[in-house]
Amino acid sequence: MLTFHSDATGRRRARTELDEGRLVAPYECPERVELVLDRVRQTGLGDIREPETFGLSPVLAVHDRGYVDFIAACWDDWRAAGHAGEAIPSIWPARTMRGDVVPEHIDGRLGYYALAAETSICEGTFEAAMASKDIALSAVSHTLAGGEPAFGLCRPPGHHAASDQFGGYCFFNNAAIAAQHALARGARRVAILDVDFHHGNGTQQIFYARDDVLFASLHGDPRTCFPYFLGHADETGRGRGEGFNRNYPLPPGTAFDTWSRALDDALARIREAGCDLLLVSLGVDAFEHDPISAFKLTSDDFTELGRRLAGLGLPTTFLLEGGYAVEEIGLNAVNVLTGFEAGARQA
Repeated sequence: MLTFHSDATGRRRARTELDEGRLVAPYECPERVELVLDRVRQTGLGDIREPETFGLSPVLAVHDRGYVDFIAACWDDWRAAGHAGEAIPSIWPARTMRGDVVPEHIDGRLGYYALAAETSICEGTFEAAMASKDIALSAVSHTLAGGEPAFGLCRPPGHHAASDQFGGYCFFNNAAIAAQHALARGARRVAILDVDFHHGNGTQQIFYARDDVLFASLHGDPRTCFPYFLGHADETGRGRGEGFNRNYPLPPGTAFDTWSRALDDALARIREAGCDLLLVSLGVDAFEHDPISAFKLTSDDFTELGRRLAGLGLPTTFLLEGGYAVEEIGLNAVNVLTGFEAGARQA
């Protein structure tokens, strides 16, 4: 299986994250990519390739132009305003305020386009986000060209990024961009299966009223887990999209036996929908020792996940999302990929 990677993803090296009232070093860091790359090499998974460059057009196919312009200019505008630290939002258009006018001041714009306060914007963020979506597009293009699976080692991740909001370490929604690209290239219906511990609120929002993308997400119950305000089971789509959004919120402490029953239901729905491409938002923070999650999957469970995904028999692209138990992220991510390859050989 080919892995697509770019050193440009390391241009984002944030120093600050708001966590439990403290400013700490971010859990999402460049070292995550290095550990996954090391494991890819150790297992002989396959070649590692540089991505192609696709420009902004695929981003604008799913993201608001004003939002994209904001991400591109935010760091320079923040510094020009005289701020010494990294850009962290402190005010939002909350329920009692207007949300139809974008402020001119960078502090206001930062809050307008943010969905949470934990994610700072620093030097290199836009460049890393552009490289990350190029990785996703190169990986899915490889799968579309010959039907072979591919792994996009994306960083920053993408599934929390909505059409016009960033947060949860995400700026451009890599899976959504890849899905739209596949549709433009002739795919009839794309399945996005999100196995990250945290709900892919951005992916859901982008495709919620559409029937050409089936979104299914297994995640921590939003009553107790980030991002809190989306991801309930009764969110099933709107209009033409009714029935094409499936959420599987699960309680803290969920182990593989319960988690895998939800997975099997999601896979059955993908089969029923007649999807011709599978994109996996591959978060491995459902791991039992992940520092900011609450499920109990083991490293061996990720191998079994890969085998079950292979059972769909669909052209498949994997895109890295979360996973913050840094010592094990490479093992767990690559276990999914090697499990998929083993399952495909047995099919």
